[in-house]
Amino acid sequence: MQRAIQAIGSHGSVLKSAVLKHISIAKPSMLPAVFPRFMSVSSAQIEESGFESGTIADILKSKGKSADGSWLWCTTDDTVYDAVKSMTQHNVGALVVVKPGQDKSIAGIVTERDYLRKIIVQGRSSKSTKVGDIMTEENKLITVKPDTRVLQAMQLMTEKRIRHIPVIDGTGMVGMVSIGDIVRAVVSEHKEELNRLNAYIQGGY
Repeated sequence: MQRAIQAIGSHGSVLKSAVLKHISIAKPSMLPAVFPRFMSVSSAQIEESGFESGTIADILKSKGKSADGSWLWCTTDDTVYDAVKSMTQHNVGALVVVKPGQDKSIAGIVTERDYLRKIIVQGRSSKSTKVGDIMTEENKLITVKPDTRVLQAMQLMTEKRIRHIPVIDGTGMVGMVSIGDIVRAVVSEHKEELNRLNAYIQGGY
């Protein structure tokens, strides 16, 4: 997965640079004759609306309910067994952990990786261990903001080797995105960019 993410970023940059360079070096005197319908769109505009334009807020919006704070969560007092059961039932790899009775006060995050490393490998009982004992605590969380660029988030998650990342704004947590959400957004953005460039070349603008 990490190699796939790095490849997407690498090839995307190469493609974008090559196409924009090709567009920018075209002789201005030739453009009206060859591309009479392109003159209203500059290479800078193409770049601005392209690969780096998507934000985490866009991902949360596309996820629907996840954008309004209705993410999946558990409390620090829940057993690891119940937390893992919830992940399985909802087909997710992580849960936000909140303090009992305070569903807006984030205490940390618990993931499948925590379960494997801190329960299975250590031979502990998931039914007698509390989520608060194995979670990643709030002060150690790596987070992003709604206006963080998608590619910046992808780079951060790749470098830190994490698969889920909470989204925090000035009032608290507003959602959570996974590496799967990030990859889908990047692939979609690259596809849209290729379509725009294709339309540009064929006279769609």
